[in-house]
Amino acid sequence: MKFYQNWIGTTVEDGVCGKTFPATVPGNIQLDYANANGWGNVSYMDNCTKFGALEDLYWIYRCELDFEQKSGERVFFVTHGIEYEYDIILNGEKLLHHIGMFTKVEKDITDLLEDKNILEVLIYPHPKREGADVCRDQADQSAKPAVEYGWDWHPRLLVSGLWDECYIETRDTYSITDVKTSYTLNADLTKAEVEFDITCDEDTEIEVTSPDGKCVYKGKGPKFTLDNILLWWCNGQGEPNLYKWKVSNEKHTAEGHIGFKQVKLVMTKESWSTEANFPKSRAVPPINVELNGRIVFAKGANWVNPEIFSGTIDEARYREMLVFAKEANMNMLRSWGGAIVNKEAFFNICDELGLMVWQEFPLACNNYKGTDEYLAVLEQEATAIIRRVSQHASLVLWCGGNELFNSWSGMTDQSYALRLLNKLCYEYDRSTPFIATAPLMGMGHGYYRFYDMGKKESVFEIFGNSDCTAYSEFGVPSITEMKYLKEIFDEDTLRNPCEKSPWELHHAFQAWGVSAWMSLDIIDEIFGKQDCLEDYIDRSTVLQCQGYKFIFEEARRQTQCAMALNWCYNEPWVVASGNSLITYPNHPKKSYYAVQKSLSPVLPSARFEHFQFKGGELLRAELFLLNDSPESVSDTIEAYIEYDGKCELIGTWDTGETGENTNKRGVVLQYVLPQVDQTQLIKVTLKGKTNENEYSLLLYGKEGPKRKFLNF
Repeated sequence: MKFYQNWIGTTVEDGVCGKTFPATVPGNIQLDYANANGWGNVSYMDNCTKFGALEDLYWIYRCELDFEQKSGERVFFVTHGIEYEYDIILNGEKLLHHIGMFTKVEKDITDLLEDKNILEVLIYPHPKREGADVCRDQADQSAKPAVEYGWDWHPRLLVSGLWDECYIETRDTYSITDVKTSYTLNADLTKAEVEFDITCDEDTEIEVTSPDGKCVYKGKGPKFTLDNILLWWCNGQGEPNLYKWKVSNEKHTAEGHIGFKQVKLVMTKESWSTEANFPKSRAVPPINVELNGRIVFAKGANWVNPEIFSGTIDEARYREMLVFAKEANMNMLRSWGGAIVNKEAFFNICDELGLMVWQEFPLACNNYKGTDEYLAVLEQEATAIIRRVSQHASLVLWCGGNELFNSWSGMTDQSYALRLLNKLCYEYDRSTPFIATAPLMGMGHGYYRFYDMGKKESVFEIFGNSDCTAYSEFGVPSITEMKYLKEIFDEDTLRNPCEKSPWELHHAFQAWGVSAWMSLDIIDEIFGKQDCLEDYIDRSTVLQCQGYKFIFEEARRQTQCAMALNWCYNEPWVVASGNSLITYPNHPKKSYYAVQKSLSPVLPSARFEHFQFKGGELLRAELFLLNDSPESVSDTIEAYIEYDGKCELIGTWDTGETGENTNKRGVVLQYVLPQVDQTQLIKVTLKGKTNENEYSLLLYGKEGPKRKFLNF
């Protein structure tokens, strides 16, 4: 039986303990301290900077143990994760020293118990590589999330503590302490050879129930065969079928689920070299997802930690966000390597919803040099991550980490850390693909703004002339809605966005270039200087919606492209401006709904050469029917243009039959845009039997960019 304790916390500075305060477990000790001292909302103004004074402190969690022990039972201290370096101390005696936050620790404390028992967890200061600048470089010899050290969408705020489940557990010989499942599929994916690895001192019985509720196996043998299996499919390709299992004996029961799938990364036909290139082999690494023998276009987003204080994330928090991802027609989330490896609830819900997970190890934008000390911790942590996460049907790809093959990281596929991770993935989960980092050759990260001021071109031109095998990061920022800005700024700050203020701290300026992410220069360039903040918010929202629409649909239109994952889906606090689709904590932006439409399984789509047009210019709309569904479709598409209150049909296209998971290129419609007096957004609407789609483009009036517009 599990027993949860009432914890208190305290600081330790120069060997002296400070005042105690209530500690929440799971949670983070810095948040508990801030709450006890009335620091207020971490997102408000510059509150996050207060935490800098806590970085080099030691912390102690303390509780008097409260549990019931029956005759014959052993007593264990169990933690699923403590960040980051810590000692476990019982009645003044150190039982364990540990480094790493992703490894489950179980310690038998039975023989050390007294009439009254005080358990303490001593948390060491955060790891910082000696000589490193005060930035993410400090994390390059640890497996601690690098994002805590500061990023262009995350404040520098280092956290620690009992961030995952932690309890006292009493066990007898009948206790089932671990169950691992594995399986092998036959060639036509109709039969599964299943094996259970059960940790229990007594005999157990296994019962497996199919997704339709039928018992398909019951017995004591840990190896058995299931025929006519129902496969696990990602969102949009079929049902995410899960088989429930129950392992039981006379006293105890453990339950879980298993999903049967086959996943591969495969080459596109265009990737293999021709005889003219002899003796070269492939041009770029494989990145097409083949699920259960079917090539699937991976469409979704980069998932980052949904809270600064990762210990506060629970099942409800994960679910509300992941349901939105499914409803946005996404089928993949890239779990980014600069953040945490998520708790079990995240993967369970992804299993249930059919969301494929690209899982990275905790390496990001650093050179993780292979010292013996670092590699020992990495091996321990990675092994624990693989053994846990590989149990989930949603896992489809392991990745060493984020942006490691570049000038600022300096790693290569010969780096010891990446060779180790590849080895561990092969040893513990060889059926799941592994790549060393993203992007690899052929893949793309960026662009991250709507408009390139140097080249004077928008994402329409940038991505329309690109040919990446995958777009695993790209972004278009918007300024946060006014009602959320009012939650984080006082009135004077709100009305004066500028550098060296809380606006900069919340990533509006100097985040990625001088004006990012607020991008006032881009808005002024495209629309003209605005009268007020509300207008800047409106214009940035238009750019984010139309930019994301174009990029997602363009990626689907490009025959060599295998996936499109925007940066990013979510953010862990209220930002002033950023690339996310969800405003913290869980408010979909208008761009979320634009992306939702652009990721529809079947969608009429149009490629435009520009976003901005002048009167008399030729508007070219190249039509496509995008079909990411497992069924053939056909349609008749009508295209309309609206401006100055008028609506006009500009052409039709009878698509004919379009095969499953196939996109068809159609006709090019042309329309000479009129001269208009006032700059305005014009609307192009595609209407079909299967779906409709809508675009907003900018038509300049006779005087060019001006402050006032129609249709905003």
